[in-house]
Amino acid sequence: MSIPNQCSAFSSQRSAFNRKRGIRNPEPESRNPERRKSRGLSLVELIVFIVIVGVAVAGVLGALNISTRASADPVIQKQALAVAEAVLEEVQLMPFTYCDPDDLQAATALSAAVGATGCTAAASVENLGAEATPPYGPETRLGATTPYDNVNDYNGFSVGPGITDITGAAITGLGAYTATVSVASQALGAIPASDSLLITVTVTGPGNTIATLHGYRVRYAPNALP
Repeated sequence: MSIPNQCSAFSSQRSAFNRKRGIRNPEPESRNPERRKSRGLSLVELIVFIVIVGVAVAGVLGALNISTRASADPVIQKQALAVAEAVLEEVQLMPFTYCDPDDLQAATALSAAVGATGCTAAASVENLGAEATPPYGPETRLGATTPYDNVNDYNGFSVGPGITDITGAAITGLGAYTATVSVASQALGAIPASDSLLITVTVTGPGNTIATLHGYRVRYAPNALP
């Protein structure tokens, strides 16, 4: 018997032996593509996948965290802006004269000089900041006899924590807000710095929310009280 015939006979005997004992002939992997497809991921592939997903998730979470910290609650931001607008309006509505409004010549003074066309006394000449000496001071926002009565008086003013109105009454819901005011001489176009003031109001709210507003106040002509 030739060798091929011997191999064929041996294969037939092995198949018969396997069938007798319920053993199926294993199929070569190359003849079973479905088996190759169902192998799944190797350990190396799984580790690489986990690393890539972890890096991606960490990046997204980091961006969200930065965005959250940088953004303020819109309600708080709007409230801070409303407080700044109210304080700025309060300051701008004050007189802007050469002399303290309590000076008898405040409505007619044409300069900060002392005399017939100016102020009655050097103590009444308006400068940045509230008057500190009698009879025109000491001035405070809520003073009974010498309250703030000029735009200049608000330079360096602050209120809070807790915002109060012009009468000193606390405003509900604003206990965590603080407002500060600065006033500085600054030219506005053809208007010289001596006749123009830049008002800056800064309001700080919960979560370090900050709102800043700027406004100008110029003298009326001839310089009458508003």
